[in-house]
Amino acid sequence: MNFTFKQFQLLFVLSLILNFSVLSQTKKQYKITSTEASAIIDGNLSDSIWQNLPKATNFTQFTPNIGLQADDKIKTEVKLFYNKKGIYLAAKLYDEPSLMMNQLTKRDEFGQTDYFTLVLNPNNDAQNDTQFIVFSSGVQADALSSPSLGQDFGWNAVWESAVQLTDFGWQLELLIPYRSLRFPKDDIQTWGVQFKRFFRRKRSEYAWNAIDPTKAYEGIYHGELTGIKNLKPPLRLNLYPFTTGLVNQNTNTTSTDLKFGMDIKYGITDNITLDATLIPDFSQARFDDVVLNLGPFEQTFAEQRQFFMEGIDLFTKGNLFFSRRIGSAPTGQVNLNESEQLQSRPSKVDLINAAKLSGRLKNGLGIGVFNALTEKTYVNIRDTISGLNRRELVEPLTNYNILVLDQQFNRNSSVSLINTNVSRQGDFRDANVTGALLNLINKSNTYAISAEAKTSQLSDTNQPKSGYSATAEVAKVGGNFRFALGQDYADKKFDINDLGLLLRNNYNNSYAEVSYREFEPTQYFQNYQYSLDVNYERLANPNTFTGLKVNGNFFANTLKLDSFGFNFSLEPGKQYDYFEPRVDGRYFIYENVIDVGGFISSNYNRAFALDLRLNAGTFFEENRNTTSYRINVEPRFRFNDAFFMTYEFTINETINDRGFATFFNNQPIFGERDRKIIENSINANYTFNPFNALKLQFRHYWDTVLYDINMYNLQANGRLIENPNLPKTDLDSSPDINFSTWNIDLSYSWQFAPGSFLTALYRNQLFRNTNQAEADFNTSLDQLFQQNTQHTLSIRLQYFIDVNSLARRVFKSV
Repeated sequence: MNFTFKQFQLLFVLSLILNFSVLSQTKKQYKITSTEASAIIDGNLSDSIWQNLPKATNFTQFTPNIGLQADDKIKTEVKLFYNKKGIYLAAKLYDEPSLMMNQLTKRDEFGQTDYFTLVLNPNNDAQNDTQFIVFSSGVQADALSSPSLGQDFGWNAVWESAVQLTDFGWQLELLIPYRSLRFPKDDIQTWGVQFKRFFRRKRSEYAWNAIDPTKAYEGIYHGELTGIKNLKPPLRLNLYPFTTGLVNQNTNTTSTDLKFGMDIKYGITDNITLDATLIPDFSQARFDDVVLNLGPFEQTFAEQRQFFMEGIDLFTKGNLFFSRRIGSAPTGQVNLNESEQLQSRPSKVDLINAAKLSGRLKNGLGIGVFNALTEKTYVNIRDTISGLNRRELVEPLTNYNILVLDQQFNRNSSVSLINTNVSRQGDFRDANVTGALLNLINKSNTYAISAEAKTSQLSDTNQPKSGYSATAEVAKVGGNFRFALGQDYADKKFDINDLGLLLRNNYNNSYAEVSYREFEPTQYFQNYQYSLDVNYERLANPNTFTGLKVNGNFFANTLKLDSFGFNFSLEPGKQYDYFEPRVDGRYFIYENVIDVGGFISSNYNRAFALDLRLNAGTFFEENRNTTSYRINVEPRFRFNDAFFMTYEFTINETINDRGFATFFNNQPIFGERDRKIIENSINANYTFNPFNALKLQFRHYWDTVLYDINMYNLQANGRLIENPNLPKTDLDSSPDINFSTWNIDLSYSWQFAPGSFLTALYRNQLFRNTNQAEADFNTSLDQLFQQNTQHTLSIRLQYFIDVNSLARRVFKSV
């Protein structure tokens, strides 16, 4: 095609117009007003200060439709001002009242509720956001957010909000005290700001400054909050004194305890905060969901202690910190004489105190320092001949340390250095791990390169060793189609488990992932995505093939907001498991594993909803007929906006499975076994109002493992051979298992003042582990109820003291 000069001129002008329109799409700005006036946070919006302030409006949808403007029926109007106390916000949120969803929940829990979000980024760096969320029910939530770590709802600030339902929808007021923010001392400041609004009935979300969810972290789409002048960070010293009364009863034994302690938050500088727990008390941390572990790796649980869940974003860099290591079981071995018996072995170590110092400077440098100290722990040993008792140290005074430096740049990338150190007093082993991390994203937020290099050193009087690990990945992270290519390596001596979590080392794995995601509604779906990943696995030493895994997933939301999906997992050909035998250098071969499954999840907006998941698997291997299935059913009942309950039932059965059973004559012995797991759980919440809630958690887990009569020997070539001369009755102990646990947690929480709580908790626990694997469910349950029941009742009172506000009130009254 030939262009004339006039056509070229027209094309040139159009391109200039297009380029200008793109360049002119600047960030929205809201010029905030400084005033001596104040407002009562009651949701009324009648204070005179609100009447003449500029409005932030014209919100744009970013999910499910991208770029759709909100019409007047659902418009949002936001106003802000600031004074010496903090940032004030008022919002009118228009909607049809009969269509709104207002379920009551506990703080930080998202139910079937509409909500409004204020996002503040005082450094305006697009990476470190503080989010304040107000639900139409009046409940609060808050989080720290960053592109590398996502949202951290473990962080809890003390701020005020109030909601009123109106004939045009709802309205709210909130006050964010400066103690809840970290900002510089600059005379003139520009903060990043975003306002978002979520409609639960359609799962649609709107933003004041338009967001493109197909590209990058939302922080790059923030607007700007201007007009902040002469704002000085206040004294940020918050005290949380608490007391806990505890009653434990087990059979005929009753014990009581009364504990006092305090948590402290202190702003050392305008951007650096110290958090400390003095005389810590974690007696109200919920039970772990214990299961029977037949595998070669340790069983781990999520953190339940509030101090270790809040504000740990920097310390999780590089996955070198697993907080459950602090206060876990003692690490030392016990040396017994022939006539001695171990009376008891503690399952945990007492924590003396812990502190974390963290923050981010205006130049993007994040600094984190963590320290925890645990007490000496002993075991009691009795000599059966002399009757004498003695104690042996199994965990000395131990100090845990973490240092993190994380430099952010280009508003989307970072480079980090992290060091963890465990120092044990005396001849016990010490550990040191160092990691260097890089996350580099291009300017258009579509491609990323990440790399990690880590080293570990263990200082043991018997076997000092050092190891290393490295990972590298290239990925497309923006758009509908995405992919990743990567390599993971760890040598045989790499070990981070004194303060981190590494289930295994000695690997050299390659992987590839591809995915496609449709963000906007189509003819049949509101959104959908599918993915495929391939993992090619080898040992690092010796450099040998161990397995190939292929996984695929499909997930979709329908236009009626019902969800469904499918998944498959393949392990084609021979797989070489070097860990199941529990002997270094030995391996166990299995072949051609396939597992397929799917799920449906009905729209949670309905008063009754149902989740259903089915999975089935088998082996295509000569002389092996292993099959398995798993069914998970979870009905959800929302009786009204205050009362909500879920019941979950899971049955998981594997027939003719093969795996490690025990050692016999110092050789690994395998067996063919049937395993059946049944789990029942109930979660119920009755929320009286945003400040009072009652919660019930119940779980019963039953697991049986029944071995065939004859056991199997593991041959040098990795194959199993049945040994008719080794029935399971000849083993040192029966490998059969009947394992049951029962837990009930019933708690009441009352927030009687900002940041101040009264919590009452009752719990009981039952546990039974025998070799009666042929007992059925009802018999096992009856036998479980014959065990000693542990009853615990605790009442905890925590009060929040803002020292800065207290000082102002004291001096004002003098």
